[in-house]
Amino acid sequence: MLSKSLDSHTARFLSALAALVLFGILWHCFVQIRQIPPIILPGPLRVAEVAWQERHTLAGGFLATGKAALLGLVSSVLIGYAIAIVFSQSRLVRSALYPYVIFMQTVPIVAIAPLLITWFGYGFKTVVIVSGIISLFPIVSNVTAGLISVDSNLKDLFALHSASRWQTLLKLRIPNSVSHLILGIRVSTGLAVIGAIVGEFFVGAGIAGYEGLGSVMIVWQNRARTDALIGGILVSTLLGIVMLVGINGLARLLFHRWTAGEQFENE
Repeated sequence: MLSKSLDSHTARFLSALAALVLFGILWHCFVQIRQIPPIILPGPLRVAEVAWQERHTLAGGFLATGKAALLGLVSSVLIGYAIAIVFSQSRLVRSALYPYVIFMQTVPIVAIAPLLITWFGYGFKTVVIVSGIISLFPIVSNVTAGLISVDSNLKDLFALHSASRWQTLLKLRIPNSVSHLILGIRVSTGLAVIGAIVGEFFVGAGIAGYEGLGSVMIVWQNRARTDALIGGILVSTLLGIVMLVGINGLARLLFHRWTAGEQFENE
């Protein structure tokens, strides 16, 4: 079983690598055939060269943005789970407040970013808040579904043994929500990275010494450094992949007891 799992992961990695190489070749050929100026679209070799020259800046941005995204994700998990528990305990509360959770997801963050800056200032905390807001909805939505979609037979069994609401929550609803939480975190991980970068677009430049990916990308855009800008985009993508792989590994380690591994091995 372990050997089969390793072969599957190796095949996925090789196929992804092959797709990346093919994309790079097509990109290079397109730029060369169309004779596109580097300021519009540089070739992959030029982007790789500039990314290597800016490796220290990109590495620092990777860590800074990664820290903000991780804190935003953790805050969205904690707050979102608490909100989902409240929603699961009362249909009336859920009906009254759930539309406002959806409202937070549908309102463009660029519309409320100036308001967040007014309230919290140009600081790292504001970047984390933006990241948390964007990544909150999938947690609330998925965990609420997991908490309320309990097998009716199990609920009858708990009622038969006179289990209290608190006991039912701890021993039945929360374990049933674990797999839903993992799915929510998977979606929120990418959103947390997006939120951190968007937050840095607005507030990063106002933080002395802060050089997150969003902040340096704005600087490169203003200087018309398209090659470095594309390098920053690629590193941002890498950050999202690293966080997703890390979250999947952590979930596999911590929650295997409740999920029996089906969320990961059947994909």
